[in-house]
Amino acid sequence: MTAEPLRTTDGAALRVETQPSLPGLGGLYARGAAASGRIAAGRALPSLPIIGTGRTASDRPADHAAGGDLLTLPDVAYRVPGVTTADLARHLHEYQRLLHEPVGDVLPAGYLHVLVFPLATAVMVRGDFPLPLLGMVHLRNVVELRGPVRLGDVLEVRAWAENLRAHRRGVQVDLVTEIRPDDAKGNPDPLWRGVSTYLAKGFELPGSRSSTSGAGEVPRGYDSATAGTTSRGETWLPPLPTGRWALGPGTGRAYGAVSGDRNPIHLSALSAKAFGFPRAIAHGMYTAARALADVGHVRGDAYRWTVEFAKPVLLPGTVDMAITPETDGFAYVGWNARRHRQHFSGAVTPL
Repeated sequence: MTAEPLRTTDGAALRVETQPSLPGLGGLYARGAAASGRIAAGRALPSLPIIGTGRTASDRPADHAAGGDLLTLPDVAYRVPGVTTADLARHLHEYQRLLHEPVGDVLPAGYLHVLVFPLATAVMVRGDFPLPLLGMVHLRNVVELRGPVRLGDVLEVRAWAENLRAHRRGVQVDLVTEIRPDDAKGNPDPLWRGVSTYLAKGFELPGSRSSTSGAGEVPRGYDSATAGTTSRGETWLPPLPTGRWALGPGTGRAYGAVSGDRNPIHLSALSAKAFGFPRAIAHGMYTAARALADVGHVRGDAYRWTVEFAKPVLLPGTVDMAITPETDGFAYVGWNARRHRQHFSGAVTPL
């Protein structure tokens, strides 16, 4: 079953596939692990068939002869209509208490990300998605909320991938998710829109070996950086803090229980060490949503919320926070006070 046509930000047409419901993350991660293994095997053994293409990795067209990976995003958007929120009260209130949001019937922008994230993940575990889910590095998020979403609202959710481009450490891609009222009747403007940017290290686009794209991006938890400097090598001096978070060792497990994101790097020191971390790390979206909550009611019902991730927050740990009023909204930054190491930064701008 298909819905009305949809296009990416740059105008490329997408086939819309309607799904019966939002998927669960557990099964998606299992599929993602298997797909990541197939992609790794295909790169190591180029004579193997590429899943979903009918080609092998060595069957490159002429314009790939100069080098670079054969990467094409699926031209598909997933759509789930009739997403009910009336039965989410308990889950919403658990999220609000954990993230220090006021408890009520309004779904914060961070909670809406939790709601739609599984559909974006479903796009990333398709057989024709060219990048491995495992090892994908979360760089940033840009969210626009155009008005309040409340318990009882019935929603339509969409997700797709777009804007595959070079990064100095590999390639980056945007996963776009949108929420509309289920009875929008063709209204082109989403009520909520989120763009999550990810990095796949070690991949190349044709002719992009000298690219230095993304000069200001620091992948979360994977790249070394000198304490007290920005990603451009400039000295960074933290502002006066306006708050401090004391995050216990169970912070990752608590957010994982609410969000469904039970990645081992967040759950315990033992499981995180298997992936090269000295201790468990906090979810990036936990820290971003906690900062959004700290901005408070002054953000209004409609706002633009951005975050860029830098060094991970090790658990247990302490994060100093500063929220600074600006001409058009609020800037925020979180850092390690002992090492002057930035964890994340962003802005909240009323619309």
